[in-house]
Amino acid sequence: MTLEPMLPEMFAVRQLFASHAVDDVTDAVRSALQVSGLRSRIEPGQRVAIAVGSRGIANLREIIAEVVRFVSGAGGKPMIVPAMGSHGGATAEGQRAVLAKYGIDDSIGCGIDATMDTVLVGQTGDGVDVHFDKVASQADHVIVVNRVKPHTRLVGDYESGLVKLLMIGLGKHHGAKLYHQVFPDYGYSLNSLAPSIVSMILERMPITLGLAIVEDAFENTSLVEAVEPDQLLNRERELLQIAKSQMPRLPFDHADLLVVDQIGKEISGTGMDTNVIGRKWNDRCAAPEEYPKVRQIYLRSLTKQTAGNACGVGLSEYCHQRVVDDMDAEVTKINCVTAAHVTGGAVPLAFGSDLDALTAVVSQTREDRIAGLKWMWIRDTLHLDRVTCSSAFWDEASTRDDLEILCKPRPLRFGADSNLVPVT
Repeated sequence: MTLEPMLPEMFAVRQLFASHAVDDVTDAVRSALQVSGLRSRIEPGQRVAIAVGSRGIANLREIIAEVVRFVSGAGGKPMIVPAMGSHGGATAEGQRAVLAKYGIDDSIGCGIDATMDTVLVGQTGDGVDVHFDKVASQADHVIVVNRVKPHTRLVGDYESGLVKLLMIGLGKHHGAKLYHQVFPDYGYSLNSLAPSIVSMILERMPITLGLAIVEDAFENTSLVEAVEPDQLLNRERELLQIAKSQMPRLPFDHADLLVVDQIGKEISGTGMDTNVIGRKWNDRCAAPEEYPKVRQIYLRSLTKQTAGNACGVGLSEYCHQRVVDDMDAEVTKINCVTAAHVTGGAVPLAFGSDLDALTAVVSQTREDRIAGLKWMWIRDTLHLDRVTCSSAFWDEASTRDDLEILCKPRPLRFGADSNLVPVT
């Protein structure tokens, strides 16, 4: 009989994040649009393009459905325009399929006009061509809808939000590719690029309104705000700071191993949020001033919603074999190449079961030090309210007011297939 290896005991904690959820998401959207004065700008029969990205925004269908209803009520003719750069395999049908996974299809109250064609808006002083979705460019109005949050690679005043959607999402595959080619020249900061490019887009394209969304640590919609085009650059800076203050984090700053149940594009652009795992600058380790510092990562699966896009798998040292089996190599390749993050698609060491993977991890540690290994186990980087921790964290966790201990340390359990059973 084969004996299971010695592994650290684990216990579960609940992080006591503050909730900032709005009471009624639909009402919050409606109120934001009413305050904006959008209704008075839309003339009967005018076409209104509603730009929607590929991120897994909470309550996205409800939010977009209310925008569609509001536009229709104002006499406009709404249409959904995918604004997701190269996602969906860089095809119009692929991007339609991405939206459908979020419940955004023809049943939402209007059609979806997807194209990868763009128009050339202009060129920056540095010679960067600015592209914009052709369908949206021909509309009478464009409303851009996106969540404002820290980006997985970009830094500065503009990370992931309305600015990025205007530049990269509506730039489609061609525009996204051009921007990612020059990002290294600007230190992965939009501070120099965004003001001139966004100003150009606002001047030459029919941008009528931005609808910004902020979420709290529980992935609740915590703020919905209509942003006027001329306030977009200034207001997004402030919204980003609000988003950063509310985002979830791991409970401890150092770990030998982080076990992640799933990654996916709806969770983060890099599958798992680099702001959470401490790998924004390097795929395999934290920068000197970056936290948390996680030595190794074991990835267990891809989400169904990511449709085989395994961008971000390369941030882990180990993965379960099902990650490789479920990976769409072509879709992942297109995304990683377009994003100029080719190492994000590199396949790590794959194991047939959780037990095999964790055995390999622990085999690199002296037996007398196994009990002191610092391991954390999470569902994904969006859901961090519950974290399973190794007993090496017990003493610190016992003194923390922001942590509720759910059980005492106990041995890890495995099913008949040698895969992990949750610690309860």
